[in-house]
Amino acid sequence: MKSATKAAFLLSLSAAASAFQPSAVRRNVLRPVKTPFFYKQSTYSSLLLSTASVESEDVATIQILMSDTGGGHRASANALRDAFNVLHETEPDRFPLKIHCDIVDIYTDYGPFFPYNQYVALYKIMAEYSFLWKWFYEFGSTPIGLWLNEFMLELTCFEPFQECLTRNPFDTSKNDRRADMVVSVHPLCQDLPLKILSSLDTNGASRSEGRVTPFVTVVTDLGGAHPTWFNDGVDKCFVPSDALKKAAMDRQVKESKIVQYGLPIRRGFWRFGADYTASPEEQDETIEMEGVHHKPTIRESLGLKDLPTVLIVGGGDGMGGIVSQAQAVGEKLQSLAASKNESYQMVVVCGNNKSAQSTLSPPQTNWGSNIEVKIQGFVNNMDEYMRASDILITKAGPGTIAEASICGLPCILSSFLPGQEEGNVPYVEDNGFGCYRGSVDGMADTVQEWLASPAKLEQMRDNALIAARPDATLDIARDLADMVIVRREELKRGGGTSRKKDIGTKTKLKTVAYGMGPF
Repeated sequence: MKSATKAAFLLSLSAAASAFQPSAVRRNVLRPVKTPFFYKQSTYSSLLLSTASVESEDVATIQILMSDTGGGHRASANALRDAFNVLHETEPDRFPLKIHCDIVDIYTDYGPFFPYNQYVALYKIMAEYSFLWKWFYEFGSTPIGLWLNEFMLELTCFEPFQECLTRNPFDTSKNDRRADMVVSVHPLCQDLPLKILSSLDTNGASRSEGRVTPFVTVVTDLGGAHPTWFNDGVDKCFVPSDALKKAAMDRQVKESKIVQYGLPIRRGFWRFGADYTASPEEQDETIEMEGVHHKPTIRESLGLKDLPTVLIVGGGDGMGGIVSQAQAVGEKLQSLAASKNESYQMVVVCGNNKSAQSTLSPPQTNWGSNIEVKIQGFVNNMDEYMRASDILITKAGPGTIAEASICGLPCILSSFLPGQEEGNVPYVEDNGFGCYRGSVDGMADTVQEWLASPAKLEQMRDNALIAARPDATLDIARDLADMVIVRREELKRGGGTSRKKDIGTKTKLKTVAYGMGPF
């Protein structure tokens, strides 16, 4: 523990020393602060809480905080935005207000210096070298790691992140109107934003009390999650699984604040063709699966043969050894096709990994005549490819697993990031729709075993559908929309800021004691 403490101390010194280095990534580079230090905070807060824009008067606003450390956070944010639009169109009596979403990568756009403004690049490095991820994840989960993260964020990022939280959702170059509500879909977007909102809502009197702006966490992990996801100061915490409900309660989040629906996923994976105004019990999923989910029809639309199909995906960034996986599975399918005198099909989605796509495509790779192979780059219709397939090979990303279960697609998990993705393996195995295989030979052998047992594949498909939560995105969006509508009514009645006298008194005492402003 002594070496970890020393490392933490050196890290804090390094970050503090970097405080004078301006960000080269942030889009709003060195934008002047809108308010000089001598300006009255009460006047400033009134400006920030203004709802004077005529064009947007009948539009509620939600700021969604995230960072592009992996594709799932932005995908979840976009899914919620799409769900708000669908609810306004299909349930106008309940949701008469349009909801405008301001989705922001708060670290890339507002991080003041390294490492905060380089989280995306650092994520890719640590995901490639998982021992780095494991060390940072595990140290960051310790009491000293949690304290250090919270301390350094508040010390160095309070003002730039406040600039983010006060930006106009309709014109992000201005700071004259705040969003009606804030939603986090990232583990590092709870503690500091809550403090900033408390400060804004109390005119600077407190960073720990008096917040009235609604704040919600939507957890986008599945079988495991970092402790920073959970803060009892939130109004609601949406979790996708029993494991994460327990994790939230272990972090002292009150059970009354925890809501369990499932993961917010892309619109293509919602209950397809469903009447969104009806309850799930009133919707006939059998008809849906036999209609628009009919495999031969989907395969034909994708230019695929109507054959048993293995889908291999590498995520949006194409990580995970996809070349060796495809080669091993391809060889196994060739051998299986020759021995059984049958035909098989493999689809490989390489994401943005152009090198892998080139390596696996002719003329660099000749797959032979026994199997059909289609090599793709980045695709926007993953829902169709999943519904066209019989087996999926993927890293243990939470979004991909949730989407596969909705499609009734058995999974072979090829890898996982230590920490939060590690819990996704037992989630899949315990629910009976897949397994983990850490070697390419193990993946290929499992593909052969499953294809040789149609009854087993069918059972896993049924298990996947039982675990599926196709209505989760709309359920979460309904709750959020209800909350923001209530907030709009409060603002119209003038309930914009907290006026607690005791907060001001406590802050004055703290200022005298430390010789500094509220901290």
